[in-house]
Amino acid sequence: MKEKSLLLGLLGEQPLFKIIDFLIDNLSMDFSKKQIAEGAGISRASLFQHWDVLEQHDMVRVTRQFGKTKLYTLDTKNQIVKRILDLEKALIVAAFDSKSASKSVKGAASEIEA
Repeated sequence: MKEKSLLLGLLGEQPLFKIIDFLIDNLSMDFSKKQIAEGAGISRASLFQHWDVLEQHDMVRVTRQFGKTKLYTLDTKNQIVKRILDLEKALIVAAFDSKSASKSVKGAASEIEA
């Protein structure tokens, strides 16, 4: 089972956040809606319920199209997406700082015991 991301740990596992989290984890790639639903671990019906929000706020963009199939990615130029990516970075830094502090405390404790 995949470990929950820091973003989903903070915001919860609602389908919209799962979609955004999947697209963040795969920023350099593009996907069909079917692939996004599968990657996010949600049903296609759930994806379609929340997709309008992403399009209304211009958070996703079409990268390629062949036939009727469109491939999408997060629009990293969008201000909302930029802020979500900033939040993700802040969560990573906080988690890293927390682990570093924990290691320092453990190291200090072992030196005291010696």
